[in-house]
Amino acid sequence: MKILNHQIHNIVNLIHSIKDKNLDWRAANQDQQIKLSHARILADKKLAAELAKKSVQLAHEIALLKTRQQSELAMLKTRCKEDVEDYQQYLESLQQLKLAIQSSYAHLPDAIAHTIHHHAKSLLNSMWEAEDFEEKITREAQLIKFMTTVHEEMRLYRAGTLGENLPNKTLNLIHQEKSQSKPN
Repeated sequence: MKILNHQIHNIVNLIHSIKDKNLDWRAANQDQQIKLSHARILADKKLAAELAKKSVQLAHEIALLKTRQQSELAMLKTRCKEDVEDYQQYLESLQQLKLAIQSSYAHLPDAIAHTIHHHAKSLLNSMWEAEDFEEKITREAQLIKFMTTVHEEMRLYRAGTLGENLPNKTLNLIHQEKSQSKPN
């Protein structure tokens, strides 16, 4: 039993010696641990402040983007509305053109007036649907040329200076544009 008591005593002494060394180490390094603890707390606070600042900046940037997108959307809606109004005016003009052709060339079959009207609408639609700006300008020039030819030919016919009974220049222009647009 004495050996067991002695071993227990040695184990207890060993535990106390480990605890003493641990306590001595803590006492010796207490200042450093306090500094590390303070540094950690300061770093956490600094990180929290930085995150809060970034969060505010991000919220501001998001608000700016929303405002900009709302403005762009409003402008786009306005443009689209104006485009629709312009397109409607073009269609009304083309309808008036058809009526003018029918009254100027009363002897013509309706099919010819409808063909001229349909071709003008086709030119308008191809101009309207063109994605590329240069193509849009080209299509617009074709429409203007066509409309000018139709109006000039009607004016000459009404004035009696056009000896033909058909709008031949207009019909030839339709034929020419149709043959140019066919794929080879």
